Amino acid sequence: MQKDLLVVKKFLDEKLSYHYNPDFIAQDPISVPHRYSRLQDIEIAGFLTALMAWGSRTSIINSANRLMQLMDDAPYTFIVQHQPSDLKRFLSFSHRTFQPTDVLFFISFLQAYYQHFISLESAFAAHLSPDDETVEPALNGFYRMVFSGEHPERTRKHLPAPFRGSSCKRLNMFLRWMVRHDERGIDFGCWKRIKPSQLVCPMDVHVSRVARRLGLINTQAVNWKAAVMLTQKLRTFDANDPVKYDFALFGLGVIEKWV
Repeated sequence: MQKDLLVVKKFLDEKLSYHYNPDFIAQDPISVPHRYSRLQDIEIAGFLTALMAWGSRTSIINSANRLMQLMDDAPYTFIVQHQPSDLKRFLSFSHRTFQPTDVLFFISFLQAYYQHFISLESAFAAHLSPDDETVEPALNGFYRMVFSGEHPERTRKHLPAPFRGSSCKRLNMFLRWMVRHDERGIDFGCWKRIKPSQLVCPMDVHVSRVARRLGLINTQAVNWKAAVMLTQKLRTFDANDPVKYDFALFGLGVIEKWV
């Protein structure tokens, strides 16, 4: 490893040690799925929270908790057992551009999905080979599966996909939550068919700025190519668990406002 990368690794390891602790949970959207212990509740709460993960962390958490309340704080039971009349309560729900039309579509999708599958993991893992370097095929396959049937055209914008050029920050964050085995109790690690080494670092404008300042990427673009470029550099620091450095990069950019 080049000397300058060793310096960056040491710096990120220090920041990882600082930000990577259970105190992180309470102020982060991951606190919403942490309210639950049942696998399917964690999946549904995590997925819907991740879909709304833009804006301030406080507003994301408040909106996600409000959505869980509308599901009687039992998301899996509500998804599989609700009646059409139960959906009226969502007509007043919104988070930024995430509107009732979008909420109702994803509720419908999840209800149909869980009629055939035990875990949402299959919706991603079915499209992925153990030999795939990243989760790109899983994200593309998931997108195409979700929108394979009738759907509101406007809702497509709420689900990113690599083939559309998106950095897929929100879904990469969701996959980090589900896949990474975390001895510190932050990420859940409840999915086993996707390897942590295949994950791609969640990239937004904050992480992008930090990565550029550290010389980990050389582009101002915030897209899939840049996210993969960053992850490839992070693999030189830890080939098995590159996205653990998301805690350090996010902490520097959002919490410390380093750049």
